Amino acid sequence: MTKTIEELQNELIDEFEPFDDWMDRYQLIIEMGDSLPLISDAEKVDDNLIEGCQSRVWIVCSQAPDGKLYFRADSDALIVKGIVAMLLRIYDGQTPNAILQTPLFFIEKLNLTGHLSPTRSNGLMAMLARIKEYATSKLEG
Repeated sequence: MTKTIEELQNELIDEFEPFDDWMDRYQLIIEMGDSLPLISDAEKVDDNLIEGCQSRVWIVCSQAPDGKLYFRADSDALIVKGIVAMLLRIYDGQTPNAILQTPLFFIEKLNLTGHLSPTRSNGLMAMLARIKEYATSKLEG
């Protein structure tokens, strides 16, 4: 059974709980980026590139026959790669409806935007917007 977006967010929050120091939290974020499945150079095209990110970030989406969406991503920056890994961990294998209708609360609970530079925060919002665009297009199509 696929975990819900809420359950996945709570798991993510729990993983950060032991770390009070943001240097440790950044290290955890970087480690999460190491777990991303690689995308091919052929997928690193402008259509998959996220606008609004200072770093280069690519997100690739595919839809399974059951309607669930699966994501892969890469970035040329360690922290950003970790941030996109967090988003994919929550949204990978979810339905377009779940992605569009479930509130995202882990960012606020972890005070992530408060500890990211403004450009990284903007990038995070751009990545989130792209995932929701994918969900909307797969819902319609």
